[in-house]
Amino acid sequence: MSGFYHHSLDRAVVEDCRGAVIAIGNFDGVHRGHQVVVEKALEIAQRQGCKCFALSFEPHPRTLFRPQSPVFRLTDEIMKAHVLETFGVDGLLTLEFTRDLASTSAEEFVQNILLDLARASHIVSGFNFHFGKDRVGSPQYLQQAGQEFGFGVTIVEAETGGNEGGEGGGGAEVSAEPISSSRIRRLLGDGNVQAAADLLGYHWLVSGQVIKGAQLGRTLNYPTANLSLAENCHLAHGIYAVRLRRPDGRLYDGVASYGRRPTFDNGPALLETFIFDFDEDIYGETISVTLMDYLRSEEKFDSVDALIAQMDKDSEKAKHLLADARPISKLDAVLNFDTGKSMND
Repeated sequence: MSGFYHHSLDRAVVEDCRGAVIAIGNFDGVHRGHQVVVEKALEIAQRQGCKCFALSFEPHPRTLFRPQSPVFRLTDEIMKAHVLETFGVDGLLTLEFTRDLASTSAEEFVQNILLDLARASHIVSGFNFHFGKDRVGSPQYLQQAGQEFGFGVTIVEAETGGNEGGEGGGGAEVSAEPISSSRIRRLLGDGNVQAAADLLGYHWLVSGQVIKGAQLGRTLNYPTANLSLAENCHLAHGIYAVRLRRPDGRLYDGVASYGRRPTFDNGPALLETFIFDFDEDIYGETISVTLMDYLRSEEKFDSVDALIAQMDKDSEKAKHLLADARPISKLDAVLNFDTGKSMND
């Protein structure tokens, strides 16, 4: 990521943080609610003539305390950094979330992390950001600390909206519920990628290294680029219209299956993408795959011929949907429509 600062927050990087505006939060998904926080931080940084950083935590706090039930992450650290870079911040600073950090008092967090380590001139957080032992550090506490220690604090109110009435929203009334990562996880678990995109402000994407599967697709004349998603990914099993990006930034349309291949082996879940009009070896490449639309649920077919016939229909439907696809925001345009953008820019 050229020019983008992505580091753990420690003593080695504090000089680059000195006097910066810092947007703080988990930022899983960097959804529209997070984006309002980041926009406000960027606005203040521009006014003050200083840098703007996002400060986040890894692993997700809920995963630390319940490792047997890790959180379905919308964006891993690399993808989170990629989205934040695209949005315009100068860098992502990551604070390791440990039990020691969780037991730190709110006062110690302000003094040791925000002042001594990050050296922030201004903190921007969402309305529900809490920190310190027993979550004592509320937004109101943060504002009081800012007044006491001489740094600015801006608390951003909840961003609401979106609808979840069936596929793509289904005509339901606009929700007054705050936009949250939990809502988006639920939508993706239902296969409602259009409503999830509405809350994210961009079409959801995943990345990983292309691996070899059982190569069943080749026998069906549907060779696929396969990604193994995280075990805690609760994306609905099914067929999706997708857009694939290679490391050099080139985009390709395709159709993908996420699931266990019940017609064949009912094995471990894979995201298997058939790329239209494509015949290159990309094993080992790190790609991203954007879920543009949901076509149908995963099915077990009585015969291979029946499966191929359905795959032909899926491909045609995906081609039509993707031909009509338009970006839903400037961020979406860069992430999923700009052929000059790569994960390494």
